Amino acid sequence: MSSLNPRQQEAVLYTDGPLLVLAGAGSGKTSVITRKIAWLIAEKGVPSGRIAAVTFTNKAAREMKERVQSLTERGSTRGLIVSTFHNLGLRILKQELAASGLRRGFSILDQTDSKEILKEILRQGESEKDLAAVDAVQKRISDWKNELILPEEAVSHADSDDALRAAMAYQGYNRMLRACNAVDFDDLILMPAQLFREQPRILEKWRHRIQYLLVDEYQDTNGAQYELVRMLTHPEGRFTVVGDDDQSIYAWRGARPENLAKLQEDWPDLKVVKLEQNYRSTGRILKAANTVIANNPHVFEKSLWSDYGYGEAIRIAALRDEDAETDWIAGDIFHRRLQRGLHWKDFAVLYRGNFQSRILEMKLQALQIPYKVSGGTGFFSRGEIKDLMCYLRLLVNPDDDNAFLRVINTPRREIGPATLEKLAGWAAQRDQGLY
Repeated sequence: MSSLNPRQQEAVLYTDGPLLVLAGAGSGKTSVITRKIAWLIAEKGVPSGRIAAVTFTNKAAREMKERVQSLTERGSTRGLIVSTFHNLGLRILKQELAASGLRRGFSILDQTDSKEILKEILRQGESEKDLAAVDAVQKRISDWKNELILPEEAVSHADSDDALRAAMAYQGYNRMLRACNAVDFDDLILMPAQLFREQPRILEKWRHRIQYLLVDEYQDTNGAQYELVRMLTHPEGRFTVVGDDDQSIYAWRGARPENLAKLQEDWPDLKVVKLEQNYRSTGRILKAANTVIANNPHVFEKSLWSDYGYGEAIRIAALRDEDAETDWIAGDIFHRRLQRGLHWKDFAVLYRGNFQSRILEMKLQALQIPYKVSGGTGFFSRGEIKDLMCYLRLLVNPDDDNAFLRVINTPRREIGPATLEKLAGWAAQRDQGLY
C-alpha cells in the first residue's frame, strides 16, 4: 500500500458499505481497483470466486486481471470474474438457460446482423433513405432495451406514428430472435435484469455468488446496467464503483452520467472518495482542463492537481480549412523532430472522426513521415468480408444459425421474417439447425 497516496489507500481499505470513488483523469483508478481486489482476497479473506469486477472493454478487463494476478499469490485468483458488462450477462444467461427461454448454443448477433433482420421486418430496400430509416428504428430499439422497456410497453406508450412503427418492429424483431435462438448485445444486459426481476430465487443465487462487486467507468453505465448492479448488491451495498461525470462521452449510446447522482438516492449511506492527484500531466494542462470542466453541470466538485511542475505553454492554431490544418500538423511534426532530436514514436495525433484520417495520411506520406493508424474499421468488420466469412462458417458447420441468418438473404432471395420464423420453429421442434 506504500505506493498509494492517502486518498487511494482510503478507497482500497473501505469495505463497510457502498463506495463511490470519484476519479479524475490520470488519478490512478485502475491501481485502486486492482489493489482493492488483491486486498479483499489476501487481507479480508473474501474468496476470489465471490468477487466480480466489471469494466467496459475486453482489453481493460484482460489488463485488470493480469495486474491482480501480479499482486496476489499464484492460484489465489481462481474463479475471479473480471469482465465486461456484456460478458457478465452472457455468463448469467449460459448458467440460467432454461429460465431465460434460450437453448444451448444460442447465437449472439452483432449490430450488422440485427440490421439485416430489421430490414426484412420493415421491408426496406438498400437506398440511403431506407437504410437511414432502419438505423433510426434500430437505435430506438436499442434505447428501449437499455432502459429495460419491453416490446409490449413500447407499443402501449407509443406517442407517434414513428414510435408505434418502431415498437411494432421491436415486437417482430424480438419474436424473430427468440424463434432463432438468438440474442443481440443489448439482450445480454436486458435479459439477466429481467430474469432477476421476475425470479427472486435466481437473483438470490447470484447475490450469493457475487459477494463483492467493483465497477469501472461508472459514468458510462446505462439504465439497464445500473439496475443490474443495484439488484446484485442490494441491500448490503457491498460494492465499489469508480467514475467521473466529467469523462462521460457516451450519452449518444445510452450512457447516463446521472447514475453517479442516483447512487446517493438509492444508497443514502454512500461514501465518496475523491482522487484528484493526476499522474500524467503538468500543471498547465490541468489548469486548462479544470477551466473547461468548470462549465459542466456538477453533482460532485473536484479539482485535479499535479506535482509534475507547470509545464510548457499550450499552443492554439486557428487555420482556414482542413487542408491547411493537416498541412500545419504534418509540418510541425517534421520540424519539431529535427529541432529537438525526437523520434517519430514521440508524436501522436488525435482526430474526432475516422473520416478525417485520409487527408492527414496524405500529408504525412508527402513528407515521408511513417505512421500507424489506430482504430477505424477492421478488415474483418467490413460487410462483404463478414458475408463471405459466414458462408465459410456454414460450410464448416451447417448448424451455425447465426451465419445462416446473415447470408440467407445475401444476395436477396425474398425470404421474409414470417418464413424464417416458421423455419426456426420447425428446426427447434426437431432439434436441428436452420440450414
